[in-house]
Amino acid sequence: MAESTTTTTRPLKIIAGADSFGCTLKDTLVSHLRSLNIEVEDLGTSSYYTIAAEVGRQVSSSTTTPATTETRGLVACGTGVGVAIFANKFPGVYAATCLTPEEALNARSINNSNVLAVSGMSTSPSTAIDILNTWLNTPFNIESFLDDSIKEMPTIGSGSSQSDESAKCAICCLVKNRELNPIDIIPGGSMKILRETPTSAIVRFKAGSVEPAHHHTFGHDLVVMEGKKSVWNLSKKERYDLGVGDFLFTPAGDVHRVKYYEDTEFFIRWDGKWDMFFDEDLETAKAAVEKELGNGAV
Repeated sequence: MAESTTTTTRPLKIIAGADSFGCTLKDTLVSHLRSLNIEVEDLGTSSYYTIAAEVGRQVSSSTTTPATTETRGLVACGTGVGVAIFANKFPGVYAATCLTPEEALNARSINNSNVLAVSGMSTSPSTAIDILNTWLNTPFNIESFLDDSIKEMPTIGSGSSQSDESAKCAICCLVKNRELNPIDIIPGGSMKILRETPTSAIVRFKAGSVEPAHHHTFGHDLVVMEGKKSVWNLSKKERYDLGVGDFLFTPAGDVHRVKYYEDTEFFIRWDGKWDMFFDEDLETAKAAVEKELGNGAV
């Protein structure tokens, strides 16, 4: 097992978290980091998407403000892939799944990775420590090949240095120039199915539309691409106000009601095949939303 001496010129802080499949490996790596006198904030264990998003959010926040401490992330799940995907949803985060020390070396030296994702099912503790040591010790060292990469990489996807055409994300390109079909059971809605099972779709609703309380057989994730909406999870008695870029997971069977304040478009993915079961009619839903918002005030 290699010893580690971190190469960063600033004190290093690691934000760590895992799901139930990666928690044991995460705990091993957290102990190793602390043995190296590296500051660790351990967020514990949650669903892979929730814990990875929180690690990504904190690392992203650290990249936008000057700090005396360099903040990186460590995430673990069964494969290391899911946590990397959700950590990477935040600007300035470069999460990489590494199964070998060689992959960790490339992730740092070539991609400037600041979040390490590891596999709790495929990686032994000793190999994981070697991966972590390599990731800690390897600097980003190909500036001569990518002269402006440090400045350019954080702008990818932000639209600040790209034309409108090139800034379109892959999801947007899937639905571009394709007609969305009206959702007959909910006025103001339209949808384009991108894949059948598990179902994924682009959905649009006109400003002022309301989805009556309903539930699905399968849980679903959504990301708002345009507009503004509120979701009331009636099963959990919680309200979520969502805007562009916001993500929400609704578990299978949870009854929820939705109000759209602006023309809104979002990407949604169910864990299985799409279905919809109403728990109230439209007029009841509108009355409930009006009461909740205080006669229409957002």
